[in-house]
Amino acid sequence: MPDSTAHARRDDSPEEARRVLLSRTFDDDADLYDRARPRYPAELYDDLADLAGAVPGSRVLEIGCGTGQATVPLAGRGCRITAVEAGPRMAATARRNLAESPAAEVVTAEFESWPLPAEPFDVVLAATAFHWIDPAVRVPRAADALRPGGALAVVRSQHVMGGTEEFFVEVQRCYERFDPATPPGLRPPAAGEVDNSDHAEEVARSGRFGRTVFRRYERDLTYTTAEYLDVLRTYSGHRALPEAARSGLLACVAGLIDGRHGGRVTKRYLIELGVSLRR
Repeated sequence: MPDSTAHARRDDSPEEARRVLLSRTFDDDADLYDRARPRYPAELYDDLADLAGAVPGSRVLEIGCGTGQATVPLAGRGCRITAVEAGPRMAATARRNLAESPAAEVVTAEFESWPLPAEPFDVVLAATAFHWIDPAVRVPRAADALRPGGALAVVRSQHVMGGTEEFFVEVQRCYERFDPATPPGLRPPAAGEVDNSDHAEEVARSGRFGRTVFRRYERDLTYTTAEYLDVLRTYSGHRALPEAARSGLLACVAGLIDGRHGGRVTKRYLIELGVSLRR
């Protein structure tokens, strides 16, 4: 199979170095990630079947499977999955979660350098992971892995306006105090303001795919103080903070939830699926 990235060189800019550094933080506590991160809505898997062809018997390559949050449901729907995960602890947890799914295998490797199998896949899926893959190679390498007419399916998740809105206004003071990189007055966007043109344009520039079709799902999840702190501990930006700053930030957040919001807050997520068919 052709591999158009064989001679690609990674960007050695500070931005690229930070992307690589942050991408490695998740593997430090795979069990926390597996427990705390929210699962994807059932409608997303229905749309993966309808738009991308992720149906029983289809061959799916999953990039950055983490601990298997999307892998397990897809395996349960009868897909044959090869999941590539760079973090050894994350991969080990995914294997444990897939122990009863013989048609799913987890490979510990970086997608950028993993040798593509000779037989192409029907679907390449990246669930909240595509942004961690080297931008210079992720789209063309996904195309190389697919059969003609196969689908690249990219899932992205973002916090948007909604839920306990006053909390997300007030909590910015905690971030501005303990994380100096926080822009003053930062607010989550409304779901309708979230722009997906960057992904569509990146895929289109490759010349390897047709137009990208999007589906969106909004959901509200309510957390206790402890549950919300666990979610925050899985975010790369929080994990990368110096220990004293991270501890101060989490204590500040906990004090706000317990002191002003009765020990519970609701967070609104926007989950977006983009599907592009290989030419």
